[in-house]
Amino acid sequence: MESDARTRRLAETPVGRLLWSFSLPAIAGMVVSSLYVVIDRAFLGNAVGKEALAGLTICLPISFAMMAVGMLLGIGSGALVSIRLGQQKKAEAELILGNAVSLIGVASVVASAGFLLALPQLLQAFGATEAALPYATQFMQIILLGSFFQYVSFGLNAVIRAEGNPRLAMLTLLINAGLNIALDALFIFGFGWGVPGAALATVLAQGVSAVWTLAHFRSRHSVLVLRLANLRLRWDVVRPAMAIGLAPCSMHLAASVSSLLVNRGLARLGGDTAIGAYGAIGAISMLLLMPVFGITQGAQPIIGFNFGAGKLARVRRTLRLAVAAATTLVCLGFAVAQTIPARLIHGFSPDPGMVAVGARGLRMCLLLAPVIGFHVVGAHFFQAIGKAKTALVLGLTRQVLVLIPLLIILPRFFGLDGVWLAGPVADGVATLLTGALLAHQLRSMRRQERSAAQAAPVEPSLASAAP
Repeated sequence: MESDARTRRLAETPVGRLLWSFSLPAIAGMVVSSLYVVIDRAFLGNAVGKEALAGLTICLPISFAMMAVGMLLGIGSGALVSIRLGQQKKAEAELILGNAVSLIGVASVVASAGFLLALPQLLQAFGATEAALPYATQFMQIILLGSFFQYVSFGLNAVIRAEGNPRLAMLTLLINAGLNIALDALFIFGFGWGVPGAALATVLAQGVSAVWTLAHFRSRHSVLVLRLANLRLRWDVVRPAMAIGLAPCSMHLAASVSSLLVNRGLARLGGDTAIGAYGAIGAISMLLLMPVFGITQGAQPIIGFNFGAGKLARVRRTLRLAVAAATTLVCLGFAVAQTIPARLIHGFSPDPGMVAVGARGLRMCLLLAPVIGFHVVGAHFFQAIGKAKTALVLGLTRQVLVLIPLLIILPRFFGLDGVWLAGPVADGVATLLTGALLAHQLRSMRRQERSAAQAAPVEPSLASAAP
């Protein structure tokens, strides 16, 4: 059967070839998705102005909070699905899928209603200026009304990868991003709809991607089948999935708080020029980091399946190769960003003030980019093996214990530079902690292997069996 072939592939194919085949589609999908963000902001910055770019940037805390909900439901479910398939428990994996779909429906209604009711007050609290507030409001209202599509297309994509189908996961992202870019050009430049056009393009593209994703889980090509009987929510199924997803969810909630502090600091120290520059820096940084997330997404089902199957040597090799690949990619991106920062920022706005502020900010924000690959892969490794608490500690240490206090303290002494420098300092601390926790986990896995080898029965030799 096709499903058996996929699971054998996860267990038996050489790790290097397997990681390449799983990560390359994920990298392609993530790069195209980040290109959508870059093009979207570049379109608005050039067609409408830096105030529109600032308006989208002001919405980042809500966007991160929405992504946190998707992470809570999708990443946790995907990790558990990988482990259950590795344990040959397909029925339990399908139960997790069904509960994930139902939970996404409930969460999209509750979260979107809460944000819509308090939207003007939230945006003003996030640092929206009088010029940027209308753009932020127009964009976020449309995005929130179509949030169900985002949760489905983003959250369930992790489950598609978990069942051993990375190419389809990539195709889902490509459909979303490609349609989004095409509709952006049509709505912004063709129809002149500006910011509302960009938001509508996003929702329509996510809607098509969501329908595509749900249709896959009802087709004969899926390892897992979305069954009506599994849609009934069960706490014993939801709780462990949410426990694993809590780490990336918490990281994105903390990112929401940190982006709020960044926006408020930028509004105070540089106004819409600095906020718009931060929007451009965020898009460039996303383009730099998305390939790393593609590698982690490719590695996650390999690590989860083999960890569940007790093949720990394959788990370690996947981790080593993922770290090496991620570090190589971020170093290449780092070199480009440090060499031509002004040229990169100019693509988002021709405003000379924003280009100058953004170029300096980009160089500072990416000072420790070469170590980020190790930190990201390490944090996702713990999610993949079901170590929810460890992954949570890693995420919250960077965001809550280090980054948020730095965003409050450093601007008092260094002004605008303090806002830019907070991220690199937090990256350095998080990388050191990741290294320590990974070393401890790998030692534990080696001890487990030695214990298993000692406990294994020894086959009698022919000589000893002879009379």
